[in-house]
Amino acid sequence: MPSASRLAKAPKRKHSRVRWLLIEYPRTIPAVIFIAIAAITALAVYVIETNDRERDRAEARVFAQEVASALDRRGNSFSSYLRAGAALFATVDEVSPSTFRQFAAELRLDREFRGAEGIGWISVITPSQAGGFVSRMRAQRRGFPGIRPAVDPAANLLAPVTYFSPDTTRNRRTLGLDMYAEPVRAAAMDEARRTVQPTASGRIVLAQEGAGEAPGFAIFMPVYKVEPEGAGEARRLAGYVFSSFNASQFLDAAIAQTDSSQFGVRLYDGAPEEANLLVARTPRAEGAATLEQPVSIANRRLQLVVEFGASNPLEVLSMVTLIFGLALASLMSLVVRLLAVQAKEDEARLHFYEEQHSIRNSLTRELNHRVKNTLANVLSILSLTRRRASGLHDFANSLEGRIRALSATHDLLTGSDWATTPIRSVVEAELGHVVGADSNAVIIDGPHVELAPNDALSFGLAIHELATNAAKYGALSVPGGRVSVRWHLSSDNIARVEWCESDGPPVSPERKRGFGTELLEKIVAHELRHRVELDFRPQGVRCVIGVPVRQRGDFKIRHTAKGPD
Repeated sequence: MPSASRLAKAPKRKHSRVRWLLIEYPRTIPAVIFIAIAAITALAVYVIETNDRERDRAEARVFAQEVASALDRRGNSFSSYLRAGAALFATVDEVSPSTFRQFAAELRLDREFRGAEGIGWISVITPSQAGGFVSRMRAQRRGFPGIRPAVDPAANLLAPVTYFSPDTTRNRRTLGLDMYAEPVRAAAMDEARRTVQPTASGRIVLAQEGAGEAPGFAIFMPVYKVEPEGAGEARRLAGYVFSSFNASQFLDAAIAQTDSSQFGVRLYDGAPEEANLLVARTPRAEGAATLEQPVSIANRRLQLVVEFGASNPLEVLSMVTLIFGLALASLMSLVVRLLAVQAKEDEARLHFYEEQHSIRNSLTRELNHRVKNTLANVLSILSLTRRRASGLHDFANSLEGRIRALSATHDLLTGSDWATTPIRSVVEAELGHVVGADSNAVIIDGPHVELAPNDALSFGLAIHELATNAAKYGALSVPGGRVSVRWHLSSDNIARVEWCESDGPPVSPERKRGFGTELLEKIVAHELRHRVELDFRPQGVRCVIGVPVRQRGDFKIRHTAKGPD
């Protein structure tokens, strides 16, 4: 059996291993967990994406087969129409306008649904027959344009378009066009004559397009007539029944019944090269997979290319799996990381509480100091006011005014969080109680200068005493009297404030020294640490006070924003 000491050491050894992992190497476990879960998530996303790509390829293959079948059906349908027309026209001596119109009417072509421009008849004549042919066509129908291009005497055969249905302004552009004059059409017609089967041409621009460049193709079916020759019979090429197709409309008709919103479709005449492009339903997308499907239209091989899988880099399920996996890995790593740094956070929290306690003690000491200073000022004011008062009523009024002055300056300091206070604000606060609405009696002018809290209290008392004296005996005691308070910086740290009265009662040069004089020359001068110049001139009192300047600092006794205690 294991000894008691070994059992006692087992938990400690286990605790030591946990501490080694969480404390000594706090980033090891979170990193391992994150990498493991991220690898599993990446594997799951890869499997999902592989399956989705295979599914997209299967859907694209089904779509390509459906479109190819639709194109084959439409090509076979028109080949059947052309075979029927060839059989009909081979039995008549001449294809007249009425015969052609009756044939076209019985077909009941739905051009927009089928994707074809219509059906037409091409007469095959020799250059020597061109003049009589044009005259006969113009006699049968007005407005026949003639044969285009001009008749080449060296040509063996001419193949002008004689009739075309439906009879529209667009389709009339084909009348008189010599099909043998263009190599691509001539090659298709020769191949149709050789095989005696409907044959599609290569990439051409239809005459119906006029000045346009939309590509298309045409299907030709030769018409032979049997004529007696000697003791037997011979076949003579009388012309061609043909249909022309706008490639864009032909492809749209084939994909109209399918859901093509997620696929790009391109149709090529032969190899999928840019020079052979007939129509492109969407621009080529970067990173799209392609699937090729051959299509046979009237003995001509076309190539259908379907693009898929470019719009969605990741499927919805892959995105959900990826987000969930990364979130789980991050969450697990975060939990382990929090456990690892919990001790450090506790230590930092204790340090923060100690710092806050120290700041609170400092603020308490500062507040106590300011309260004692204020009470000392109040006691000084009380003592001097009592000695200079002539009676109880005079004592109460003087004391009340000076306490109010002290309170007004306190309000300014409280609004600035006991940081700094502008000289202008102190002057306006003390004079506001004396001047009232008559603002024209006082001129206040000077730059922006900030005062320390204690200096602002002493300066406020000085302005209050000067204003009270002016209101009782000086310039503010009579209408028209003026008081100007101006200041400037005599140095970087001293502001020189000048109080001047004018247009008031004459000032006697022999004045009894009162409490205001002693407060200015003793208390204010002592608190502001600069001598106060007080001059009782006959035209008015003049007082010059030197006030220390302080720049506004970042430290405040309290924050104005509300928050937890």
